[in-house]
Amino acid sequence: MKIAVLIARILLGFIFVFFGLNIYFHFLPMQLPPGDAGTLMAVMFKHGWFTFYGLFYVVGGILLLIGRFVPIGLVLLGPVIVNILLFHITFNMSGIGPGVVVTILEIFLIYAYREHFKALFTAGWLR
Repeated sequence: MKIAVLIARILLGFIFVFFGLNIYFHFLPMQLPPGDAGTLMAVMFKHGWFTFYGLFYVVGGILLLIGRFVPIGLVLLGPVIVNILLFHITFNMSGIGPGVVVTILEIFLIYAYREHFKALFTAGWLR
């Protein structure tokens, strides 16, 4: 189990650091998707939303790669992954594959680090 967690953590961290740095340095060419999906992405790029979004990618990915504060990294990447899935479900279903992969990795890592998230799933007012 430890090896699977290590592989999942490094893989998920690398994916988000790589694509987060691509937001800033544009080393991977990207073409806007057609239709409403492309329009939404163009607006987000124009108004700097992806610059802020890229910060979550990079910081969350680095936390996973270095292995310190992994639960915080998972918490930072959780909403990003939900946005990726919702974007692809509502606008561009053909590109959902990578989103599903990072979702599976995220869920697996949350399960592996479930002791750190235990307080989130207990009713505090019942104690």
